[in-house]
Amino acid sequence: MTLPDGYSDIPAGKIAAVVTHLEMTARPSLRPDPAGTFTLRRVDSPDLTWYRDLNRSVGEEWLWFSRLQISDAELAAIIHAPLVEVYALVQDGRDEGLLELDFREAGQCELAFFGVTAKLIGSGAGRWLMNRALERAWSRPISRFWVHTCTLDHPSAVAFYQRSGFRAFRRQIEIADDPRLDGTAPRSAARHVPIIE
Repeated sequence: MTLPDGYSDIPAGKIAAVVTHLEMTARPSLRPDPAGTFTLRRVDSPDLTWYRDLNRSVGEEWLWFSRLQISDAELAAIIHAPLVEVYALVQDGRDEGLLELDFREAGQCELAFFGVTAKLIGSGAGRWLMNRALERAWSRPISRFWVHTCTLDHPSAVAFYQRSGFRAFRRQIEIADDPRLDGTAPRSAARHVPIIE
């Protein structure tokens, strides 16, 4: 399907994002760890409420909604899968970041979810967490590590991934129901994306 050049209307009640897919096919050199008192805790068989709460704490401002709208059975099938690893970045005894690595496709790893809470943005926690993600992903026999992000995300996300060793290889448009209109996210979330009803 070829999309027309120019503007395309998005129906009221929907959001649209440009999605950028990035990958690396060899283990990169790690950037220096920033100073900070961060630890990483692997969460085996995560409690669904805990997972959704942390996903919301990290991603609400960027309209992460996919894991909040699926059923408990669907979520458990993903995050309890033997080849999916879930980690929390911990600071001062509190879970302040989410790292999810998906090894279910042979020979590769998807950086399925990655981020820190708003209070840690700019603190170096993201770099620290990315270094842990790179170590864990490339400790397995993979030939590809990939991620996708979108224009709803932090404006520095693509550049951060590129500095980490990923290169862009694909771009898509995603259109979805605005999660603020059905209560999945509060109406105050993602003020950088206006609600159009």
